Amino acid sequence: MSSGTRRLRRGLLMGVLLIAVLAGGALAFAGKHIAGEQVAYDGPKAAICIPQQLNVSDLLPGSEVAVSPLPGSYDASPQSQISFLGVPASELSDIEAVGSYTGGHAGQLEAYSQGDGASFVPEAPFRSGERVTVSGQVSGKPFSFQFTVAFPDPIPVKKETAAKPTDAAEGTVQRFHSEPELEPPSIDVTTDLPGVAPGDIFLAPYSGPARTGPMIATQQGQLVWMDQLPGNEKATNLQVESYEGKPVLTWWQGYIPPQGFGEGEEIVANTSYKQILHIKAGNGDLADLHEFHLEPENTAILSVFHTIHCNLTSVGGPRDGAVTDGLFQEIDVKTGLVRREWTSVDHVGLTESYSSPVKASTAWPFDYFHINTVDPRSDGTTLISGRNTSALWLINTKTGQVIEKVGGRKSTIQMGEGSETAFQHDAMTLPDGDVSIFDNGGVPWKHEQSRGVVVDIDFKTHTDTLVQELDHDPALKAGSQGDVQLQPNGNYFIGWGQEPYFSEFNADGEMIYDAHMPEPGKPTNSYRSYKFEWHATPYWSPVLAAQRSGSEMEVWASWNGATEIASWRLLGGSSAEALEPLATVQSSGFETALKAGYTPFVAVEALNAEGAVIGNSKPVSPTE
Repeated sequence: MSSGTRRLRRGLLMGVLLIAVLAGGALAFAGKHIAGEQVAYDGPKAAICIPQQLNVSDLLPGSEVAVSPLPGSYDASPQSQISFLGVPASELSDIEAVGSYTGGHAGQLEAYSQGDGASFVPEAPFRSGERVTVSGQVSGKPFSFQFTVAFPDPIPVKKETAAKPTDAAEGTVQRFHSEPELEPPSIDVTTDLPGVAPGDIFLAPYSGPARTGPMIATQQGQLVWMDQLPGNEKATNLQVESYEGKPVLTWWQGYIPPQGFGEGEEIVANTSYKQILHIKAGNGDLADLHEFHLEPENTAILSVFHTIHCNLTSVGGPRDGAVTDGLFQEIDVKTGLVRREWTSVDHVGLTESYSSPVKASTAWPFDYFHINTVDPRSDGTTLISGRNTSALWLINTKTGQVIEKVGGRKSTIQMGEGSETAFQHDAMTLPDGDVSIFDNGGVPWKHEQSRGVVVDIDFKTHTDTLVQELDHDPALKAGSQGDVQLQPNGNYFIGWGQEPYFSEFNADGEMIYDAHMPEPGKPTNSYRSYKFEWHATPYWSPVLAAQRSGSEMEVWASWNGATEIASWRLLGGSSAEALEPLATVQSSGFETALKAGYTPFVAVEALNAEGAVIGNSKPVSPTE
């Protein structure tokens, strides 16, 4: 071939490539990689999301290094970092990521703070539909694997709107003179018998007649603390955890679309309610509302609902469909890097679902798995609850592979009488090895009512035996949400999810405590309800309202979130700089009323059980 002919062909090829670039990469989506490899699909309307082989190991062959995205997967996010977990960062070298459309990606290898791995963080995202080849060396040994980037199907986040005063019916919200903008839901306690565990009630109401936000209440139903949220901001999963050896509050906060998952972040606050951490999901995702907990060595587990385009004709759905990939990420709290990512689409077949794909669309993806619990266990396994499979999935924590299936279609465990759950939530391993579960029982309804259960799942004998059943009287049917929490004294505290109830049962299964939030009209939902002991002193000051009536005045004092107040001291005087004690009264709950003769200026001091001042308000003048 002459040099002129070669130049002509090279020119024609460059011209074709230039036309493709100007056309927005049309060649890339026409079915061919630039490198000549076949693309598995030709765009989002025919996107493949299911790997050719389900449930493969995430370990690189011949090594103890777990990688994500999973080799051979089709559901990677365009913003994926490439995670290597199992060896120090110094053992990783020559890492390269080459996209079949975008070519080589510059990036940084960033080490985990735990010293056991690193993530390659590309400077630019990958392109949907391309195959990415990752290569490098681990401890001097070469490796290479591939994954394919999904076409995301994002659910729009509604813009936040300003909060407006509610017109809630009398008795459905708590109201206070000193905090007039604060409107938490009222709590009606109907059963309170001896033997309940000590502690306060932890809720996160996000619907109903009252305002929304994370909330703590006493067992008697009085408010302790609420972080009232504006507009479309919601919160779930408020609980007490430990961070760096100290107790903290954690909760999810964000937007809840109609599709039934969360798009937000995880918040960690200390015992003065200062928000010390905002933990976000990685790989371009938003944290989901269902699961979050802090783990040892500054790691955290959180759930993500990753909606992607998917051809669902193989399971009776539309070609131009979408699926919700239920996944969890292990986050390095110090760096924000993704240490590992497990995805349901890569490990659990779409046919395992009790939901139907027939009417799935890009607006309402096929939510076939619906992850709601991730429970790392001390034996090197992790227990996962997939609501829409009516099954628990036991995975090998290191490899990510499913090793047992409890319930659902073709269970690998023999289910004993009464042990089978339906559309369950909150499967947690207890100290003795048993598992507590909130068994919703529907929807569609498989059981007569929702219940809490404790089961003995013996993975050696492959049997599941019902140990205890906890039923509400009268019966409740909670079609979604809910949790079961073991208390230090052996009791069980249950949040009934979609039903606005929370209850406590003793070791004999007797319901010894029961309370509920407002029911009229739209019931108040709290995804989970917990009971913890909590001690806090807010970083903000107490507040008061004062009203004059002739020669007398009445003052109302409160300190949102304070748990150590034993009494209040009222101060008064002719000026803000000359205040003297007027009265001292025992604290009577969130807000305490005090009375005294009129003075032009008043303030309050919060006193603890020893009589020491732990907080004081600014002086104000009583209103007429």
